Amino acid sequence: MENATEHVKCLIIGSGPAGYTAAIYAARANMQPVMYQGLQPGGQLTITNDVENFPGYPKGVMGPEMMEDLKAQAERFGTDIRYGLATSVDFSGHPHRVTIDEKTTLKADAVIIATGASAKWLGIESEARLNGSGVSACAVCDGFFYRGKDVAIVGAGDTAAEEATYLSNLCNKVYMLVRKGEMRASKIMQKRVLDNPKIEVLFNTQTDEILGQHAVEGVRVKNILTHETREIAIEGFFVAIGHEPNSAIFRDYLHHDEQGYLKTLPGTSKTNVDGVFACGDVQDFVYRQAVTAAGTGCMAALDAERYLAALGVH
Repeated sequence: MENATEHVKCLIIGSGPAGYTAAIYAARANMQPVMYQGLQPGGQLTITNDVENFPGYPKGVMGPEMMEDLKAQAERFGTDIRYGLATSVDFSGHPHRVTIDEKTTLKADAVIIATGASAKWLGIESEARLNGSGVSACAVCDGFFYRGKDVAIVGAGDTAAEEATYLSNLCNKVYMLVRKGEMRASKIMQKRVLDNPKIEVLFNTQTDEILGQHAVEGVRVKNILTHETREIAIEGFFVAIGHEPNSAIFRDYLHHDEQGYLKTLPGTSKTNVDGVFACGDVQDFVYRQAVTAAGTGCMAALDAERYLAALGVH
């Protein structure tokens, strides 16, 4: 049924700031970690141009470059980093079983899940083309670049309302594009947005096209009731329609919320299955920052180290 089965002490699935930090700590603790990088090696930061809020980079750093630094650091201490995607797991017994690319099965004494989350996008061509050139899914990460400028944000929930408010502190004007005739956000967040003179909410509005050849210059929007279109001059376009945690293959075994975020024991990275730990954006829907992901990656490695020590695995 399965080909050669390899037994590893510590398996890390995913390779963003959480996965790499877990690898650095695990390797230094002589846990001989094996990491599979997943679909997007380096995670969401590989599609982020400038990272200016990660401590220790006073001049800022390009997202992909920072991920290469973290990767090199993990490798320096002996992490075995491999290309491949975890396609199924069996957490019903011990050791845990993880299948890579539907063909190779590994047995692991401890598993650290750092598969992250993927931003949901509108799915229009101009959005993909201008991603990183004015199009962003993280206002907290990128809002700073649009100080004093006009921007638009798409979304209707608490995150969109929160990010619109955040952007209003930096930007000249924020257009909030809401598809329906009302927001989904909590009443207090709606009030905050509607009372803010710098935010203009456009209800019943969908994005037709993001304008600009090499950078965002505007957006063409369409009123879904009247079918009228209009063009708005902006320099930044933020998408805040939610994130999808990359947790589907784990959900049969691990506790998760309605959105699919994995649940961990408060104050730890422990899941409901002994020896399986979760860190980074696959379990954090609140902060979603590189620095907090790295912090939980450290927690996962330390939790895994204690777990293996208690098992007597050397």
